[in-house]
Amino acid sequence: MARIAYVNGRYMRHDEARVHIEDRGYQFADGIYEVCLVIGGRLWDLEGHLARMDRSLEALRMARPMSRAALEAVIGELLRRNRLRNALVYIQTTRGVAPRNHAFPSAGVAPAITATARPFDLDKSDAAAERGVGVLLQEDIRWGRVDIKTVSLLPNVLAKQAAAEAGCAEAWLVRDGRVTEGSSSNAWIVTGDGALQTHPTGREILGGITRQTAIECARDLQIKVCETPFSAEAAKAAREAFITSATSLVMPVVSIDGAPVGDGVPGPLTRRLREAYKNRARSVR
Repeated sequence: MARIAYVNGRYMRHDEARVHIEDRGYQFADGIYEVCLVIGGRLWDLEGHLARMDRSLEALRMARPMSRAALEAVIGELLRRNRLRNALVYIQTTRGVAPRNHAFPSAGVAPAITATARPFDLDKSDAAAERGVGVLLQEDIRWGRVDIKTVSLLPNVLAKQAAAEAGCAEAWLVRDGRVTEGSSSNAWIVTGDGALQTHPTGREILGGITRQTAIECARDLQIKVCETPFSAEAAKAAREAFITSATSLVMPVVSIDGAPVGDGVPGPLTRRLREAYKNRARSVR
């Protein structure tokens, strides 16, 4: 069956979906996006994603392309047309189509919105989680408002590519000696006393929805969470480390710059947290 995409009010074949050449997302990266999971036909952590989408739109002084109810209806129809009950849904909205000019276009330009869905298996990353992954430290060269989920991701792409070329799954970004986050994930360590440590939310990181749910899972497990920055040196000396994201869930990190973290295998606390996260996702109603 052909994949179906949503583009500005129309459902069409994925391979025929197009945006205008003067869409400001294409020319200026003047847009934002969200990635949501659908588990058993239900959107997982939807409220968090929609709230972050609203914050990003407000920060860029961009109008909502449609109401929340309308967006949920679009996602539901997209899932129905693609016959998906477990999916990864990508939503992107831009300021719209206008003659190329750096300043915002005049009134009357409608925001553009597109959405796609593809199959997703909650257990797909289990094999990687059993082995753990490596990360590569890279300088954080991103702009000063990475808390906005903008489509302007070139620094992230360069960092991820450097990691891939080094045989690593992710890059951890370092600014002023501190690890901020991954190129497409949030970064965590387990301290010597068994607490979880991750960079606090603010303008230096994108506050992940999976990150917040992981914090809730940790508290359910009575695991202490410290939202404070940690150094690259502290990361290398940690008992355990892991990343969180919508696609990797809670993924153990077993090496940093080629050096083992802890015993060089996924740690017990990370394993517990991953299982708790998956159980919570499966229980969504």
